[in-house]
Amino acid sequence: MATSPDYAPFEFQSLVDGKNQVVGADIDMAQAIADELGVKLEISSMSFDNVLTSLQTGKADLAVAGISATDERKEVFDFSIPYYENKISFLVRKADVEKYKDLTSLESANIAAQKGTVPESMVKEQLPKAQLTSLTNMGEAVNELQAGKVDAVHMDEPVALSYAAKNAGLAVATVSLKMKDGDANAVALRKNSDDLKEVVDKVIQKLKDEGIYQSYLEKAASLTEVEE
Repeated sequence: MATSPDYAPFEFQSLVDGKNQVVGADIDMAQAIADELGVKLEISSMSFDNVLTSLQTGKADLAVAGISATDERKEVFDFSIPYYENKISFLVRKADVEKYKDLTSLESANIAAQKGTVPESMVKEQLPKAQLTSLTNMGEAVNELQAGKVDAVHMDEPVALSYAAKNAGLAVATVSLKMKDGDANAVALRKNSDDLKEVVDKVIQKLKDEGIYQSYLEKAASLTEVEE
C-alpha cells in the first residue's frame, strides 16, 4: 500500500511502544482490508505526488492517502466507494482569523498547499490572483505558515483541525472554497482491479455502516504526530 504519512488524522507518523510507526484512520482501514484479504499489510511511505505513480507502475496494489476520487483521476485509476466526505479548510495564524473572512481577503494572500492535491487545484481555479506555494510535505507547509512565509495552508478540514488543536498559534478560518460534487476520499486501485475492488468496497461499507471508520478518526486524534 502506498501512502504519504504527513496528513493526520488520516495517515501520519507517531511513536507507538517507543517505535516510530505510520498510523491513522486510513492505516487502520487498510489493515482491515488486508485482514479481509488474508494478507500482511506492507506500507510504502512517500511524498503525496508519488503515491498514485507508485500505484500506476505496479509498485503498490492500493493507494490510501486521503485521495479524492476526482473525475480526472478516475480516467486513470479505479476507486473504491467513498469512505470519507471531504471538507476542505484554510489553516491560518490565530492572529489572522479576522483578516481572512472572505474570498476577497485571500486574493492577495500567499497560500500553501500540498503538491498534486485537490486543495492545490482548488486554489489555482478559484483564487487565480493569489500566490500559490506548492510544497511536497504538509508539515513543511505548516512550518512555513508558523514562520510567516505563507498566509494560509489549504487542506482537508480534519487535518487543519488537528494542527490547530496541537498549535496554540494556529486556527481554522471560517472562509472556504467551493467543493465539487463527488470529491470524496476513496481507495485508489489500478484499472480493472474488479476482484480487489469488490473486497475493498465490502470492508469500507462495513466500516461506515458500523461507525468504525469514525472511531478510527477519534483514535488517531489521541496520538501525537512526530516529524520524519
